[in-house]
Amino acid sequence: MSGLPLFPVSTVGSWPRSHRLLLAQRNKRRGSLSRAEFLHQAREEIRQCVEIQRRAGVHLFTDGELTRDNFYSFVSEKLAGTRLMSLADMLELVEDREGFEDLLERLDVPAASIQNPTCIARLERREPLVTEDLRFLRTLCDEPLKVTLPGPYILSRALWVPEVSSAAYASKEDLAEDVVAILVAEVREAAAAGAAVIQLDEPVLTELVFTQGKTRTFMCAALAARQDPAEELEFAIGLINRVVSAIHAESDCRSALHVCRGNWSTREDTLLAGSYRPLEPVFARLEVQQLVLEYATPRAGDLMTFAGKSLGLGVVNPRSPGVESVDGILARLE
Repeated sequence: MSGLPLFPVSTVGSWPRSHRLLLAQRNKRRGSLSRAEFLHQAREEIRQCVEIQRRAGVHLFTDGELTRDNFYSFVSEKLAGTRLMSLADMLELVEDREGFEDLLERLDVPAASIQNPTCIARLERREPLVTEDLRFLRTLCDEPLKVTLPGPYILSRALWVPEVSSAAYASKEDLAEDVVAILVAEVREAAAAGAAVIQLDEPVLTELVFTQGKTRTFMCAALAARQDPAEELEFAIGLINRVVSAIHAESDCRSALHVCRGNWSTREDTLLAGSYRPLEPVFARLEVQQLVLEYATPRAGDLMTFAGKSLGLGVVNPRSPGVESVDGILARLE
């Protein structure tokens, strides 16, 4: 990928929503605002997002994911065979309801407000997940573009809720085959639309190594995790590498993988803590070219390097209530 400096600046993906856009998202969910009207408002904010990136000296541009309600549940609008379920809805499917409610309270997760895309029938791509947004972004800037996609592991894990998904698929592995096919098609279209970098978001990998099979939810897909973390990691590695292979098949397109510890709460004591060292064997087997890792908090541990992969340092804390100083951000980098 030409035209970038030695240390290019980009965003991980998601951009803060204005109160106006949050209200528009709520009204769209309630049916009082059409998708076309919402898209018009979101694109106005994308224009502002691009200008802010340009003024800040960003080299690799994103659209801030501003048309999405969150980084993965937006797929429910694009995929036939899915519907959104809140964690409150999913409580009805949990055997230990009292224990699950206690877990959500301890993790500071609002059960009624978080939506999970759930498979209820065979999956089919009604429309592209990100390509239209990418094409619009290209009309705003000539700089290199990055597009983000929820990874195949988190999508398979989120979509698979046995109590409602098993009528369509025999297993999570069966469902994952269709998830991979959908993402491969998306990768090809995104590359054709001008993506220089395609990033897969797989935040729950940290949960697998930090909790070692203990009951916990990472904001989504609490019902679909296996009991054996090693088996689950093998499943994740296989899925991710298949989509990464599709990225590498496209000329002039690089692959990235984002891993973090969750951003649903501002309470540091509720979020996962620990260095990336337990994931080192996993990262070594992933064929991705860049790892985009959260390092904006001491919970991430010491900086690590990974052979054969470039490192995207996440050094701006999205949970901070105030604007972080330039000196503070530089101190993390140094």
